[in-house]
Amino acid sequence: MKLSDYKQLLVWQKSMDLTVEIYSLIKFLPKEEMYGLSDQMRRAVVSVASNIAEGRGRLYNKEFFRFLSFSRGSLYEIETQLELCERLNYIDGKKTIKAKSIITEISKMLNALIVKIEKNSHQSSGYPNY
Repeated sequence: MKLSDYKQLLVWQKSMDLTVEIYSLIKFLPKEEMYGLSDQMRRAVVSVASNIAEGRGRLYNKEFFRFLSFSRGSLYEIETQLELCERLNYIDGKKTIKAKSIITEISKMLNALIVKIEKNSHQSSGYPNY
């Protein structure tokens, strides 16, 4: 396995796209949220792709599974934060459509990958073909 093969995963690529999109949306937050919600959103969205990469770098499926779970949790966190931004009227819902669409895509991909790894959990090491 090449160390950089996580970059070949479409779910990682989409997570990177989401990161760029969220960073562009954070610019619409009021200045008083600079160290609150905006920081939390940055940490959560960066965590999505980072956990996929870190998990893929581990030696065992069990560990990859665990990091994918972390990634999914961070994804749901950013989804919640976007909803909060809309409810607080910080960001217009029209501006979050692209981010929400990417979140939906990533969620489906992560869930499918997690299920695939669960089915292959009898393997003690290595990765299934996905």
